[in-house]
Amino acid sequence: MNRKLTESIEDYIEKIYLDYMKDKRGVRITDLALAMDVSKASANDAVKKLNAMGYVDHEKYGQIYLTEIGIAKAEEIYEKHCKIKEFLETVLDVSPDIAENDACCIEHVISDETFENMKKFMTKHNQK
Repeated sequence: MNRKLTESIEDYIEKIYLDYMKDKRGVRITDLALAMDVSKASANDAVKKLNAMGYVDHEKYGQIYLTEIGIAKAEEIYEKHCKIKEFLETVLDVSPDIAENDACCIEHVISDETFENMKKFMTKHNQK
């Protein structure tokens, strides 16, 4: 599962993970659409794509759950988000609100090499 995901698909994976899977709960299309601020049709299309890619288990009218690879991908996305936000706040002195918004954008486009070097920089300079 090494293909590049769209920003939107990554956002769905992250949302399902953060809002539902940490409590070991599934989510329904209606609730996911509300949480993502999209129509039920849009959420349904995204879930169909996620299901076809193997990131979620979902049966028609049932709960949506992340698969093992879905959880791994969600954790990877969330780690990027958290580390980028931390870097922006602690190294660049960006305000928390702006750092949060910027991290949401950057997490989708940052290369693995840049991300790894950013983490090394933070470790080297005692930034967690």
